[in-house]
This record gives sequence, structure tokens and C-alpha cells, in this order.
Amino acid sequence: MPSISEKGKHMPASPIRKLVPYAEAAKKRGTHVIHLNIGQPDIKTPKVALDAVRNHNIEVLAYSMTEGSETYREKIAAYYAKKDIQVTAKDIIVTTGGSEALSFAMGTIMDTDDEIIIPEPFYANYNGFATAMGVNVVPIASSIESNFALPPISDFEKLISEKTKAILICNPGNPTGYLYSKEEIQQLAALVKKHNLFLIADEVYREFAYEGRQHYSILQEEGLENNAIVVDSVSKRYSMCGARIGCLVSKNNEVVQTALKFAQARLSPPTFAQIASEAALETPQSYFDEVIAEYASRRDILIAELRKLEGVKVAVPQGAFYCVVELPVVDADDFAQWLLEKFEMEGDTVMVAPAAGFYATPGLGKNQIRIAYVLEKDQLVKAVQILGKALKQYNN
Repeated sequence: MPSISEKGKHMPASPIRKLVPYAEAAKKRGTHVIHLNIGQPDIKTPKVALDAVRNHNIEVLAYSMTEGSETYREKIAAYYAKKDIQVTAKDIIVTTGGSEALSFAMGTIMDTDDEIIIPEPFYANYNGFATAMGVNVVPIASSIESNFALPPISDFEKLISEKTKAILICNPGNPTGYLYSKEEIQQLAALVKKHNLFLIADEVYREFAYEGRQHYSILQEEGLENNAIVVDSVSKRYSMCGARIGCLVSKNNEVVQTALKFAQARLSPPTFAQIASEAALETPQSYFDEVIAEYASRRDILIAELRKLEGVKVAVPQGAFYCVVELPVVDADDFAQWLLEKFEMEGDTVMVAPAAGFYATPGLGKNQIRIAYVLEKDQLVKAVQILGKALKQYNN
């Protein structure tokens, strides 16, 4: 029998999606599953984006430019300018989601067995992208005790080797909701310049920062032009996860031109999704003001309810719409599966994402889960009540 690749064997399963079969089985039994596991916003997609697709007059659905349509990239650059980020259309490659942008970035700057340093916990698919590219993740642990703040720069420096090519951050963070300060970004900028490394920032949650905090992009940092690569996406910003449109942005022309060759191999990003994404850039600020206020309100209620549960510890997000919760259990994977297989409260149960899959260090996060607060507040309150009762029954 032919064998699969070692790379395939080592490709990690998604901690966000691997429990789906158990959730589907629960639903078939008649149990209502409250999904806390996935960052699929329930906020409506801007009407202007949907109308752009409905009202199109395309007669031949042709390939677009490999790097994305010029008009769309020019409008993306204009969007960045409003955020005090000065780039041009030639600095941007439109990708099939932020996922492809990150894969292009890794392929562009790294060879097999090169290393990338990432503060953990981090977006679980970073492990998958690295495995696919033959790249080794070197994790550096942040702690729930410090709200998952940036680890000391001296700890980063200890991990830098001849194989190190980049540092990757998610800002604001998934799964932690941590928002890096300007000072922390400047510390990282100084470090990558000192060691001639790239700094990649996944900034897909840029819009979602709370209590008046301001997101500071690595592209705003002067003198970092040759080192900075930004990964971005429309998925969360406009509640358009199914559009699968993102972009890679860098002022380093060699990076962009090399990434373009990876983009040419997949031909072009989807045309209709680009039309919707271009139109979405017309979304008024009032839309984001309302969305941010709603997420902040959901966060506050979720945190307040979680703090009522005995033995539970929770980090307070400053951005995005996730939080990491430490539970009084030994194995959150087992607990999450048990919730779907063996527990319900008045016909309801919850689906969570075990946090061990958001770490690269074996053993870390075993008693943690990630919660995405992308549901109505009454559903969040109900979900925490279910968690509380489930924990008592599970531990007994």
C-alpha cells in the first residue's frame, strides 16, 4: 500500500474543528449545541458588500490579476492611509484569505528547517502552515497570569539561532485577545533589526480594540520597512469569513515580488469575493463603532459570568473577540468531548476549543479552553451556566 508523507502525518488537526463530529452527533440526538469554539461572527455582513455581488453585470467570470485587481489594491492602500499606515498598491498582494498570505510569507522568507519564533498560545493554524512549509516553530510562552503580555525581549533573544528567520505575532491576539502596545512593538522592531530578521504581524483583528485603545501596526514603525510583513483579512473586520479574501502587505519590494511568484502558482484570488471586499471598504465608521461596543459588552458579561465559577481563571481580552479560560480539569480535550457526548442541561450543551492546540510546547494549555464570544449575550450567559454545572458533574 502506498504511504502518505511524513509531513502529512505531522500535520496537526485543528483544535477548533476536530470536535465537529461529536457536535454533529449531539445535534442528531436532539441536543442543542451552543458554539463557543469558532470565531464566526454573528454580526451582519455590510449590505454594501452583498449588494455589490447581487448587482454585478459580469458576463464572463474571468481570472483576475494574480496580485488582485488594481482598483481594489488602491482602495486597500487608501484604507491603510486612514489608519496612519503609508503603503501603495504595489506593496499589496491580495490573497485567498489571511491563511494564504501567511503561507506566502513563510514560503517567501524561509527554507526547510528554518525557524520562526512565535509567542504562545497562538492561532492554531500557524502550526499547520509551518508544517506545510517545512518550517520549525520555536515557541515562547506567555502567561495567563500576565494576561498573555509580550514575554521579555531577553527571552526572545535566547531563542535566536542561525536558523531563525522571523518572529510572528498576532495583534490583537487569537486566542488571547491581547493587544500589543506601541512600546512592545518597538521592542520587537529593535530586536529584528539587531538580528536581521523579519517581523510578521497578523493584524486581522486590527479594528477590534477596547476601552479606547489604539492598535499600532508594525507598518507604522519607522525604519522597519525591510523587516515588516503584515497579514490581513476581511473575514472578521466585515463579518465576511466565507469570502476568503486577505492580503500580504510589505514595503520590502523583494518580499512582495517573491510572494507574487507563489501567488502566480495559484493563478488568482476569487473575483466575486474581491468585488464584495472592495465594496466593503465603503463601510462607515459607525458600523465598527457599533460592533466594537457590542463585542466589548459581550466580553464584559462573559468575563463576569466566568468569574462566578469556582476554580476558573480567565484572561481579560483587550481586543479581538476571544478569551483563554483555565478550568479546574486535568484534560480540557477530554472535557470538551465529554460535553458533547455525555452532557446536556435542559437539552443544551456547549462546544469549546481545547487550548492545547494553540500551543507548540507539549503539555501547555492542557487545562485551558478558548472561548469565542461571537454570540448574543443571553447565549453567552446560558453557555457559562452550562459550563458551571458541567464542571461540577465532570469532576464528581
